[in-house]
Amino acid sequence: MSATDLSLYLSGNYAPVTEEVTAVDLPVEGQLPVELNGRYLRNGPNPVGEVDPSTHHWFMGDGMVHGIRLREGRAEWYRNRYVGSSDLSKHRGRPDIAGPNWNNSGHGPNTNVGGFAGTTWAMVEAGGCPVELTYELETVGRNDFNGTLPGAFTAHPKVDPDSGEMHAMVYAWGEWLDHVQYVVVGPDGKVSRTVDIPLPGMTMLHDMSLTGRFAVVYDQPCTVDLDLAFAGRFPFRWNPDYGNRVGLLARDGGADDIVWIDVPLGYSFHPLNSYDAEDGKVVIDLCVYDKMFDQDLLGPFEGMARLERWELDPARRTASTTVIDETANEFPRHRGSLTAKPYRYGYCASPSTAGGVGWPTIKHDLETGKRSVFDHGPGRAAGEPVFVARAADGGGQSAEDDGWLVTYVHDLGQGTAEFVVMDAQDFDRKDYVARVSLPQRVPFGFHGNWVSDRSVSPPA
Repeated sequence: MSATDLSLYLSGNYAPVTEEVTAVDLPVEGQLPVELNGRYLRNGPNPVGEVDPSTHHWFMGDGMVHGIRLREGRAEWYRNRYVGSSDLSKHRGRPDIAGPNWNNSGHGPNTNVGGFAGTTWAMVEAGGCPVELTYELETVGRNDFNGTLPGAFTAHPKVDPDSGEMHAMVYAWGEWLDHVQYVVVGPDGKVSRTVDIPLPGMTMLHDMSLTGRFAVVYDQPCTVDLDLAFAGRFPFRWNPDYGNRVGLLARDGGADDIVWIDVPLGYSFHPLNSYDAEDGKVVIDLCVYDKMFDQDLLGPFEGMARLERWELDPARRTASTTVIDETANEFPRHRGSLTAKPYRYGYCASPSTAGGVGWPTIKHDLETGKRSVFDHGPGRAAGEPVFVARAADGGGQSAEDDGWLVTYVHDLGQGTAEFVVMDAQDFDRKDYVARVSLPQRVPFGFHGNWVSDRSVSPPA
């Protein structure tokens, strides 16, 4: 198969790597903050076998987690490991991984990875059960929150920083064609609440938002196309006749209590943050595309997303929208302790499909409107910027942007990758706090998190 036969999503830095690698005592340029004791983990699609480039969708590749472990200013190891699944086990001629598979899915989680309730979880949407990983990223097995998850889960849960609960909006297009489900997982790692939410069709419910009062449902015009589904292809397609609306579900309410509000036609994979305003409105900042999977049925870059602010009025059931930044904004992140609360700063990657073009990191000051750009250099593409707060002296709350941004940066010309640490307060310094060369290329992928050793303990 020649390079010209490949789709965008199987070539260049989208192409999978073939080896699972372990490297120790990695070289560090600069100085890694000694406070960073833990792992930066990122999940993404990495097809393990041959796929048809004319029909393969980027979202359908086998999950692979790339991780780097930091301790006391050292980069102790890098590992990349496939996330276990029925399909991967079959490909390798091994027995299926352990754990319940409620919908007999062959696919494994390829979208997100993080720590919760002392456990490392790989996650995916559309029905798949989370998969538990060891500290060293080996697959333990499917974990349905210790037998308490009734069905599907998501790639994008939100953790309430006050209660420690994890909130999720989940769907399973092959099993639930008429509803989605709100799931709450307690700090003990067990499901404490579920609410079934009827919908007129099966939307691609990639993410959700959370405020102090509401769990937010996105019912968007990217829905199941049965012709694609029966052909064995990625089943979602642009469906503008479906309309676009947002549901505000009281966190302790039922489906009948949802306030539905129509919003302009478009699609959003990822909200930045959301909160309840003093005037009773709900504020949501999110990355919005004009359409999704309309002509390009293999991946999400038919166009680029802009950053918008939506102000929803539950009393009047109205929405007003404001564009914050017209340029490309994706993979938005904020300080985790301010999830569902008023906040000032957000951070985004700025992707491009143009060959050799860099992907800078953007910092938004949502109070002043200032937009700061960290340029990683020609042909250098940065992924999702994960914010890690610096501990304040005396144990109090530090300034909102006092901390670091960590991510992988890909040198598209050299075919190499680095783990980098940026000063989130000082984009004017134009260089990294630290950078760590990795032993192999890290393909473009999806989401990850900083998992401190306080959150998930290393092996003794």
